[in-house]
Amino acid sequence: MRITIFVTALLMSANAETVMASNTTAEQIYSAAGQFLEAFAEKQAGEGFSVTHDSGKPDARLSLATCDTPLDVSFSGDPWKTTQPSLLVSCEGDRPWRMFLPVSVTITGNALVASRTLGRGERLTESALRTDSVVVNSIRRGAITSEDQLIGMEMRRGVNAGTVFTPDLLLTPAAIERGDHVIISARSGNFSVNSRGKALASGGIGEQVLVENLSSSRTVRARVTAPGRVEIPM
Repeated sequence: MRITIFVTALLMSANAETVMASNTTAEQIYSAAGQFLEAFAEKQAGEGFSVTHDSGKPDARLSLATCDTPLDVSFSGDPWKTTQPSLLVSCEGDRPWRMFLPVSVTITGNALVASRTLGRGERLTESALRTDSVVVNSIRRGAITSEDQLIGMEMRRGVNAGTVFTPDLLLTPAAIERGDHVIISARSGNFSVNSRGKALASGGIGEQVLVENLSSSRTVRARVTAPGRVEIPM
């Protein structure tokens, strides 16, 4: 996320040339960072998240070249994956400079958690899920907030009730299991020929598996396109 902040000098001078000659102060940088974080918090509030933040104050003795363009402020780390992302404050003017400012950001919102103890390999249904308020960005692997990303998936390992769902806990269920009878499509452009086969391995959609063509007894490598269907190029 990148937001341009217009910094107003704290000390105004009647002489415009004196203002332009003054250096960028620590107070101006601190103010720009605060405006950026407030804008970020306001935007996330519109999405249903509550954001609290605190930025470290630069050393008061800091003095950088005057910036003749608005200060640019952005996150140097993903604020959704850490509570300590840091800010990059930079000047893109005639005398460019950049500096990093430590910040603390807490994003609280609803995420999906296990409604009960779940076992390895269990297929997720709506009853296995519930919503809870969590500090979303304290979960490094990313909390899941949409049921569409969970229902129908399999658990990679067992979890206790209340565990926040993250992508690493999930497996895409196999569309084809070893031993299943499948339809093999040999496709070239808009032309295709279908035959019956037997899967020699399990695989999800998009994965390649070995399949025995039951008509020719040949073993071919095919791509899984849907439950019970695979495709090979002609």
